[in-house]
Amino acid sequence: MLLTATITQAFDVPIWRMEIDNFTDTIFLELRDSTNKQVSFAAIDLSTGNLNFKALVMPERWLSGIETAYKGVLLLHGYQSEAVPVHKGLTSINGTTGNVLWTDYNINFEQLSTEGIVVYDARIQPKKLYVINEQSGQRVGAYEPGTDVMHSHIFFPNMIQADELPPDLLFLKPHANVVHYLQHNNFRIVSLHALDGSHLTQHLHVFNITGELLFDDIMNNDIQKLQPEAFIVYKNSLIWLKNRSVVKVLNL
Repeated sequence: MLLTATITQAFDVPIWRMEIDNFTDTIFLELRDSTNKQVSFAAIDLSTGNLNFKALVMPERWLSGIETAYKGVLLLHGYQSEAVPVHKGLTSINGTTGNVLWTDYNINFEQLSTEGIVVYDARIQPKKLYVINEQSGQRVGAYEPGTDVMHSHIFFPNMIQADELPPDLLFLKPHANVVHYLQHNNFRIVSLHALDGSHLTQHLHVFNITGELLFDDIMNNDIQKLQPEAFIVYKNSLIWLKNRSVVKVLNL
């Protein structure tokens, strides 16, 4: 049985960063148009394939970016200045509608915990951590470090030598003898770079456990150097970017 991509969502500018909300299975995207110095944001529901919002632009059109995602909200950060890449302030966005929930220019993000979003007031030294409500931005209480670490559902491939794989998993000769490999749900996922004339292409292959090819795609073509982080698996979704501007998802 051959597989087909369940989500193929194209954008007009390169995708700079992705963040996934474990609670709502939503993938958030930060897109940067360096020519026009404009950053925008998008959200895709991985369960349904629906595009929640696209081309969301904040009043600060360039000096903002994705901080994290938690329980249906997207947290954005600002910067102190264009010359100083230090994060400053937080803005909470509804992950379904794209509406702004709240903004606080005085707090910075520290980490996620099972208690909530952990932040600190940048004006107060020494740093004091506390938990805020993601919907309102209001303080919930002081943060007490403990066994409250958030567990990720994201799986990353291993970078290995090509000769460590069975020959039937190599349809092309890998450039530099290096491949990205991950086995998940009895699927074997391989990404590799290959020379096509004078330039490199990056390929994705998905096999079943017996080595039958079920899916293939060209992730990047006409590239000049090896690309890191070829793909990820989130729960049972294989996620990758095609030519930096198309999000693709395959259910495993």
